[in-house]
Amino acid sequence: MTILVPLLVSVITAATPLLLAALGELVVERAGVLNLGVEGMMLVGAIAAFATMSLSGSPALAVLAAAAAGAAMAALFGLLVLTLASNQVATGLALTLFGLGLSALVGANFVGHPIVPLAKLAVPGLSDLPILGPLLFGHDALVYLSVALTAGVAWFLGRSRPGLILRGVGEADGSAHSIGYDVLRIRYGAVLFGGAMAGLGGAYLSLAYTPMWVEGMTAGRGWIALALVVFAGWRPWRVLAGAYLFGGVTVLQLYAQGSGLTAVPTQFLAMLPYLATILVLTLMSSPSARRRLAAPACLGKPFRPAT
Repeated sequence: MTILVPLLVSVITAATPLLLAALGELVVERAGVLNLGVEGMMLVGAIAAFATMSLSGSPALAVLAAAAAGAAMAALFGLLVLTLASNQVATGLALTLFGLGLSALVGANFVGHPIVPLAKLAVPGLSDLPILGPLLFGHDALVYLSVALTAGVAWFLGRSRPGLILRGVGEADGSAHSIGYDVLRIRYGAVLFGGAMAGLGGAYLSLAYTPMWVEGMTAGRGWIALALVVFAGWRPWRVLAGAYLFGGVTVLQLYAQGSGLTAVPTQFLAMLPYLATILVLTLMSSPSARRRLAAPACLGKPFRPAT
């Protein structure tokens, strides 16, 4: 137990940024938009949170700054793909490159700056319990927020009228437009929410997971979040399970590398999440594969309202 409990706690920590970013992308894709710029939005959110925390010392302001920065990047993406009808794949890739460069430029003055990481929330009488205490009641606010948001997104998409409308827009945008729904406005809302969530995922990396700023610190997590959405079949609770599975693989390969308990090269274990991501993105490029995976019917297709 002295090894297992810290290992499980590390899995939860590693999974949280993936879960936050993937939940946002799930809503975006349910609305029929494919945003491949998650990595760039996470990076901009990470530096926005770190810079705000370094300058103000306020965790709340840092988290809000990350969400706002991610949403601002998403607004730029929305302007290009929704208003100007540019290619969604190319624009998402450009957004990732833009986020990589912008975060490196802004973060140049913050390399090596120390900050106080996000505080763990102690629950009186529960945090001190053996095993369950550190496993369930010893995390920071963003961990609990990620689980709460999973429940909220699941309810919104499955039980609420606005969520059903959003799903309808992703499945048949022309039909939704014909009965009076503003397709572009609904998609803008989904894209902004996805950007804010990606920003929160980046904030968790720079404020809690590794409380420092390092250029390119997302290390491909934005691409893994994209793959998670497909693995989960566009279902929120499966995204949660997938994020913890990917987090577990990440932590286990680090543990295996440190302990020398496996004969499999640790480099092979480290590349497994990225191999899976490449496979999923390759499948998503095929229309027939998207149909078999039950992807939203209008995913990645531009919409121009009839005039």
